[in-house]
Amino acid sequence: RSRSSKEHDLVTLSARFRGYDASVARTGTEIAPDRTTLRKLRVFDRLSDAVGWTPMVRLGPTVAEHPQTVYAKLEYMNPMGSSKDRLARFLVDEALENGRLAAGGTVIEASSGNTAMGLAMMAAQEGLHFRAVVRRQTSPEKLDCLRALGVELELVDGELPAEDEASYNRRAESLVEEIDGAYFPDQHNNRLNNQAHYRSTGPEIWEQMEGRIDAVIAGIGTGGTLSGVARYLKEQDPAIRIVAVDIEGSVFTEFFETGQHGAPGPYLVEGLGDEEIIGCPEFELFDDMVQSPNREALLGARELARREAMFVGGSSGAALWGVRQILPTLPAGARVVTIFPDSGSRYLSTIYSDEWMQTKGLL
Repeated sequence: RSRSSKEHDLVTLSARFRGYDASVARTGTEIAPDRTTLRKLRVFDRLSDAVGWTPMVRLGPTVAEHPQTVYAKLEYMNPMGSSKDRLARFLVDEALENGRLAAGGTVIEASSGNTAMGLAMMAAQEGLHFRAVVRRQTSPEKLDCLRALGVELELVDGELPAEDEASYNRRAESLVEEIDGAYFPDQHNNRLNNQAHYRSTGPEIWEQMEGRIDAVIAGIGTGGTLSGVARYLKEQDPAIRIVAVDIEGSVFTEFFETGQHGAPGPYLVEGLGDEEIIGCPEFELFDDMVQSPNREALLGARELARREAMFVGGSSGAALWGVRQILPTLPAGARVVTIFPDSGSRYLSTIYSDEWMQTKGLL
């Protein structure tokens, strides 16, 4: 082969390696990267700037029997490993801009772990103190990560009723009163949580899916992610069906269906549902809500790890269960989006431990 042909092949190969569109590669001409490539090649000044633009990946074996196509937004690929990085960045940036928080100030939040990790990132880069109220039943891996990040933890009994002064949400509120000038993001009731996803997650999904979406089926915890996404997407296309996936033991489903506040029960999946009705869920934006059994959620996470190589937490397993419930109600060829919020690495001693699963009667 001629030398010029070999040179052209090298340029084309180099272009592919760098993530450029190889079809535009020509010897002696400049290769122009597309927008996706430019995002991928960005160099950031600080870690929180890298939050967002997580991949959208089509599911394969776990939904292969259905005639619809399902795409999962992999939020565990954010810098601190979850979708909560988005609200942590948005809420702290907003508080600093509006003077409710200054360098050296104290942030207090009640968290099942993921929001606390995002806030730990923001505290480190903004010179803040951070104190997190976390349920004692939270996975050991999350607690160890938070300690490694320098978070001051206050562990509370997660089995206490919501109205108890020592419970999860009430204790965070009392700490704010005890510490002068403390900033309380209040992820459960502050609708800036929703706004964070209205401004980032929703537009990303719309662009990644090229505006062709028939349904979004995703978990509901604080409600911020799904509410923000739902509001943005319905503004673009009101026909998009939004289905919230709750967890057995949570009060959300009964409230959605009847308007009544039912009695909460125990549940094992972290980050989904709640024992009381909180301020962030915009129930009016949801077309339907389904309630995943704990067992199916946790086994679903393990299935995603084995069959899709998606190493996720229990809320993602619940989302998969919800997707499978709703797909038969959608037309063949429908394009469906789900959201996988966090990483399975945070549940090695729980979800991914056969011994733990057996003690809970799940295996």
